[in-house]
This record gives sequence, structure tokens and C-alpha cells, in this order.
Amino acid sequence: MNWKEFLFTGLYTGYFPKGSGTVGALLALLLYIILHQVCGTYGTIANVVLVALVTYPAIKLGDDAEIYFAQKDPQEVVLDEMLGFWVTMLFHPFSWSGAVLGFFFFRLFDIIKPFPIRRLEHFRGGLGIMIDDIIAGVYANITIAIIVAIMKVYGIMLV
Repeated sequence: MNWKEFLFTGLYTGYFPKGSGTVGALLALLLYIILHQVCGTYGTIANVVLVALVTYPAIKLGDDAEIYFAQKDPQEVVLDEMLGFWVTMLFHPFSWSGAVLGFFFFRLFDIIKPFPIRRLEHFRGGLGIMIDDIIAGVYANITIAIIVAIMKVYGIMLV
């Protein structure tokens, strides 16, 4: 088994014939839920640590993935979707509805690629693979923060 391939394809979920990015993001959602179940009240901090520890190695693995697949930003690489989802959930306390909202908004921004996300794909190597998903995660994170703030004004809480 090639451990780098195992990682950059998101435990081989990148080989799904259709929607591999969505499947990779679903894997990230599952791992996020497990992280919060294991870490309890420290889950939000654990997610920050996860993103901090994974980002640089993910960029390096992206470099390896382009060599392995002999193409720019191969669709089999879903570690970028995983990292992007975890960025989406940074600093948000865990809730089931928040996790689902995070998944929805991350995939939305990752697919429609609002400015300047599409331009960021032009970077070469692992940075080019990861950066657009990281920024899509930032956009989704901010969107969730705005939604939560509006909901608090009306006394509605995410569960």
C-alpha cells in the first residue's frame, strides 16, 4: 500500500467514479464528528490543532499527488476537500445542524468558486490543489458565523 496515495485520496474515497469531492468532504464530516465525540468540550480546540497540523503536510502531499497522477489538481485527490471542510468548522462549537450547514456551504463555495477562488487554482503543485478549498472553507466559515449571529438575534440556536 502506498501511504501517500492513501492519504491524498482521502482513504481512497477519491477513487469514487462520481462526486469524489463530495465523498471526500463527507469523510471529513464523519472524522469531524468522531473528533468531537472523542474530545468532548475540547473538540473545537482539537479541530484547530488538526487544521494546523494537516495544512503543510497536505500541501506537500499535493505536490506528490501531481507527480503520482501526472496531472495538475487530479480529481482523485480529496485531501483538499477534507481540509477545506475542517477550515469551515474552525472556531465553531459542535452542533449537528452546524456540521450539516458547514458541509452544505463548503461544498457550495467549493463548486461555484466565487472570486478569487477560481484564480487561486492557477498556483502550481500542492498549494494550487489546497488553497482554493481552504479559501472556500473560510467563506463557508464566515457564512456560518453570520447565520449563527442572525439566529441569536431571534433567539434561535443550532442543535
